[in-house]
Amino acid sequence: MTDNPKINRLHKLRSQSRVGGGEKRIEAQHGKGRLTARERIDLLMDKGSFRETDAFVEHRTHDFHLDKQKYLGDSVVTGWGTIEGRLMYVFSQDFTVFGGSLGEVHSEKICKIMDMALKNGAPVIGLNDSGGARIQEGVVSLGAYADIFLRNTLASGVIPQISAIMGPCAGGAVYSPALTDFIFMVRNSSYMFVTGPDVVKTVTHEEIDFESLGGASVHSETSGVCHLAADTEADTLYLIRKLMSYLPQNNMEDPSFVQSNDDNLRMDDLLNTIVPDDPSKPYNIKDVIQMVVDIGTFYEIHEAYAQNIITGFARLGGHSIGIVANQPAVLAGVLDINSADKAGRFVRFCDSFNIPILTLVDVPGFLPGTTQEHGGIIRHGAKLLYAYCEATVPKLTVITRKAYGGAYDVMSSKHIRGDVNLAWPTAELAVMGPEGAVSIIFRKELEDAEDPFARKAELVKEYRDKFANPYVASARGYIDDVIEPSETRPRLINALEMLSNKRDSNPAKKHGNIPL
Repeated sequence: MTDNPKINRLHKLRSQSRVGGGEKRIEAQHGKGRLTARERIDLLMDKGSFRETDAFVEHRTHDFHLDKQKYLGDSVVTGWGTIEGRLMYVFSQDFTVFGGSLGEVHSEKICKIMDMALKNGAPVIGLNDSGGARIQEGVVSLGAYADIFLRNTLASGVIPQISAIMGPCAGGAVYSPALTDFIFMVRNSSYMFVTGPDVVKTVTHEEIDFESLGGASVHSETSGVCHLAADTEADTLYLIRKLMSYLPQNNMEDPSFVQSNDDNLRMDDLLNTIVPDDPSKPYNIKDVIQMVVDIGTFYEIHEAYAQNIITGFARLGGHSIGIVANQPAVLAGVLDINSADKAGRFVRFCDSFNIPILTLVDVPGFLPGTTQEHGGIIRHGAKLLYAYCEATVPKLTVITRKAYGGAYDVMSSKHIRGDVNLAWPTAELAVMGPEGAVSIIFRKELEDAEDPFARKAELVKEYRDKFANPYVASARGYIDDVIEPSETRPRLINALEMLSNKRDSNPAKKHGNIPL
């Protein structure tokens, strides 16, 4: 304390604002295994870097006796700080004040931070822990949500937007995170849904609990709403810090270069034997990724969702890159509705923020069947195609094995502006697999053959030798080079550095009409 009463008052008000809804509610929050809004910010930001704004703001509502319940700062903590020395804006909803519910003042604080982030070209991170709209404020709270939604949309593709769901997130509250680039959730602690279990029971008569309806496992594995799930809040905040290291501050900057201790010329002989001789046998494309990128830098996105395709960030010779890879170990790496959506959105994010894209191809085609056709595989597959066609960042492609049919075109082929397209000697580029092709081309001959099985085996071998290789495509320039698998890393780093000043553009337009 000082002798100055005005300064003493400032200290008192600051102390009052820091306890949110009070010690009892903080204890209740801790009792649920959850941190407070400020504790989360302290873990997320560099130590001592956070600067709070609007700590003395109060709500203006008089109805339902709310005028007798006022808390400094209302139900959200906002401000800015740094992560690894880089400017970040943050808002953290405070569940100890009115259950973190969103009203007019709560929204104004968030909108102010988002406006500052957009003007200054820095990422915004939202830590969500809210019971939803503040019912006592009626339609004002609904308008307050929409004010945030508009800013999410205007900021999309301009600055990175990250959402962490640290507790409940229900009703209209889910749409702000859904408009952001990446959503993180905490297992067994956070949940998201438009309508809760009680409403579901009333309307559909289904009995379901919060976790089964909208928990982290559901959204990271089944719906695809959540990009990364962690076991604790501390782990979640650490993963956000790690993600930011791969991203630029805004769409006018390139991602930061981080000097690698890994040898740019490193070659791994295991790559030469990783693809099985039998084309029907699987292998794990993540092993290829780990051997090619800078050691220990692969950061997977959507790991548990649509696992037949892999997406994630890594560093290659110190440069930040995005990776899209077919996974032959899951559904033979086919493209389906969910994998097309997953990869398409990831490609568009990378293109928005100047992150080069490496595509590893081993795809037998699109998944057949009525479920896929009736579910709109044509429309969903077109999303991925559109994303690759639209992207103007450096695009590197390596075909490790199968590249069949339309899926060959979609996966960053030379025809849709792939910059450097390489293939391993094991690559098979064809309209379809040898078995299917022979059955169609030689149908009559096989029907008349004395031994159809033996004759088909001969024709399959002949077709594979003639067409199921990378050299026909190389002869036409569709493949820039056929390389030894072991030299993939140095060749890609060389290509990436060659493309460092690449400039490409799309025709002038308001925006395209992606097949949503």
